[in-house]
Amino acid sequence: MPLLDVRGLVKSFVRRHGWRGPATTVRAVDGVSFAIEPGEIFALVGESGSGKSTTARCVLRLIEPTAGQIMFRGQNLLALTRDELRQVRRHIQAVFQDPDGSLNPRLRVSEIVAEPFVVHRIGSKEEQRRRVGALLGLVELEPSASDRFPRMFSAGQRQRISIARALALEPALLVADEPVAALDAPLQVQIVDLIQDLERRLDLACLFITHDLRLVRRIAARAAVMRLGRIVELAPPAVLFNSPRHPYTQALVAALPSHASTDPWLRETARKRARPIDWSQADHAAELREVGPGHWAAL
Repeated sequence: MPLLDVRGLVKSFVRRHGWRGPATTVRAVDGVSFAIEPGEIFALVGESGSGKSTTARCVLRLIEPTAGQIMFRGQNLLALTRDELRQVRRHIQAVFQDPDGSLNPRLRVSEIVAEPFVVHRIGSKEEQRRRVGALLGLVELEPSASDRFPRMFSAGQRQRISIARALALEPALLVADEPVAALDAPLQVQIVDLIQDLERRLDLACLFITHDLRLVRRIAARAAVMRLGRIVELAPPAVLFNSPRHPYTQALVAALPSHASTDPWLRETARKRARPIDWSQADHAAELREVGPGHWAAL
């Protein structure tokens, strides 16, 4: 049984044009379905506005879906009461793009990381202190970090603090919404490698949201490409990028910055870039169909 099984997810927003203008309904997420196995890193990739972050926020129930089902360990999260959802949320934690928005600047790191223990009344003060130290070690921060404030750390270190707090309750699923978008390239690689290491050590599943195909290739076991609220292609990264079937995926792969790269895979995209993309093949209403083993495309 999948750990997370999203079925026919829809999220609509009402947009009003001007103060007295007509209201229109926009489907930010339009019939999205995917499943994540225990211990798997699954990526949603696409341009800004494709619906991937809205999908993540629906999974977390930070916003309420319009339709569909979100099954976690066989339970439909949309059918749970507030108390039931509070208990399930211990097992689904999130890391967002900007750690500054989620780290209270008035609290020391020890208080920030211990916050989930306090909220859920877990352990004594001494127990909480020991677990905070272990969590900081897990994300490769020195024990002395616990007595400092977030402003005293680099952006990459602040994101590690956010990850430590997200791991406090030993979740089964981590939702990482553009967790490295605000970092420079070397720090991005460090955080991605950390998430991969945690996945192996803790048997942690991850829904990884990004617009960067290179990160998807580095971290994910499977990836889904989103466009205009729909999944247009889904496959393991090696298949997705070496043999993209949907014209949109082909365009994303061809647009990768491959010039002057030492990476053979990125150099290969330079050759693909010369290949014209035939958008006439794209049927925007097409449903996903299997085009190869484990490879699905909306054609």
